[in-house]
Amino acid sequence: MKKIIFLFLFFFKVLPAQNVSQTLEKATKDLLSTSAALSANFSFYVADASGNLVYEYNGNKGLSTASTQKIFTAAAALETLGKNFTYKTQASFDGKISLGELSGNIFITSNGDPTLGSWRYDGFKPEDFKKKLFNALKEKNIKKIDGDLVIDDTYFDFQTIPGGWPWNDLGNYYGAGVFSVNWKENQFDINITGNKFKDFSYDLKDVAWVNELKTGGSSDQSLIFTSPISNVAYINGTLPAGKTTTVSGATPNPPLQLAVEIQELFKSSGIDFKGKLITNSQRLVAGEKVLTTPKENIFFTYESPTLDKLVYNFLRKSINLYGETFIKTMAKEKKNEGSFDVGVKYLKDFWVSKGIKSQMINFADGSGLSPQNYVSAKAEVQALLYVKRQNYFQEFYDGFPTQSSGMKMKSGTIKDSKSFAGYSKRGNYVFSIIINNYDGNGVSEELYKVLNVLK
Repeated sequence: MKKIIFLFLFFFKVLPAQNVSQTLEKATKDLLSTSAALSANFSFYVADASGNLVYEYNGNKGLSTASTQKIFTAAAALETLGKNFTYKTQASFDGKISLGELSGNIFITSNGDPTLGSWRYDGFKPEDFKKKLFNALKEKNIKKIDGDLVIDDTYFDFQTIPGGWPWNDLGNYYGAGVFSVNWKENQFDINITGNKFKDFSYDLKDVAWVNELKTGGSSDQSLIFTSPISNVAYINGTLPAGKTTTVSGATPNPPLQLAVEIQELFKSSGIDFKGKLITNSQRLVAGEKVLTTPKENIFFTYESPTLDKLVYNFLRKSINLYGETFIKTMAKEKKNEGSFDVGVKYLKDFWVSKGIKSQMINFADGSGLSPQNYVSAKAEVQALLYVKRQNYFQEFYDGFPTQSSGMKMKSGTIKDSKSFAGYSKRGNYVFSIIINNYDGNGVSEELYKVLNVLK
């Protein structure tokens, strides 16, 4: 009798899995037989909650992942830095304070807080930061500054853009660079009526524009091009005529923008300041020696939201700036060198140490914006399964958008590449599906048809 019960339970468990595998096989063949997939590369891998293979098609094949790359960076950051990790921005001074007058410079430094001045977090908005800085100045009774305002942006190296990012993406808000001192997520907005600038969310300091916009069409087909620490910006493409469109770009010099707004804070607060605005990056451009932040006389420390909240928005809102900042932060914290090269290598070594084959994870950045990322669907599933066993899984899982099918999955899109990775509605399947070099605009619907088998 026990043998009969065992066999019944065995077949009850195996037959549904076989049916799912067969249905996935048919759905995959249907997808690959479409004209859109004629020359496409495709990688698909599905496992059950225990990690057993359910179905694969080219599961080991490395493809450009787009934003599903973020699952690797998010999990590594949570484990490496800890979900309660916070970034810190500090203010200090050299010289002395006497009768309300500071005879010396004010220094602002940060370890790369990507949320400094962000609008996303209650209690951490630009006005919150400024109010706390003002209160710290008031507590020190600083009413006059006989010196300069120095933004020390030397915590990371000065390469703000990962290698491999396409030129067409630089200058747009999703292609913002990573600085040691970031401000307002390194993003600005322009309201443009037709092809004429109307106003900016804030004035870009010392930036001249080349405007080659044309009117036409019914949607935003414009591109902004800015370069880090550059004073020239370029915009082209088309915008609808007779309509005001908001276009978002990447701030070319966030440390300087922060300095401008602190200078305005001095003025509005009645603090007498007639000094210069200095960033160490600009001093290097001019061939001058950087100004070192004094280790003493720190009078203000401002902490970011905890890392779990950043990871939530990183995954849910797909903020590339956060991913690249995490890459540099892990490099600095663990290897004492805040560079993309060291950070990307650290990320790969992290996942190889968890059992993923190195050939299946060739990373180029932390966000997936680079088409030079080559990752297999199997590697993504292995990462998702690994995180399920960790104590930060809930924080990681919460960041995944919930699709209409009930699945929790991250999507990714770059030119001619589309991907989805995540967990089925009941959590009984873990999956990754990646397609490159497809033709047409309906590929998401075709991929959904395959993934709906897992509902």
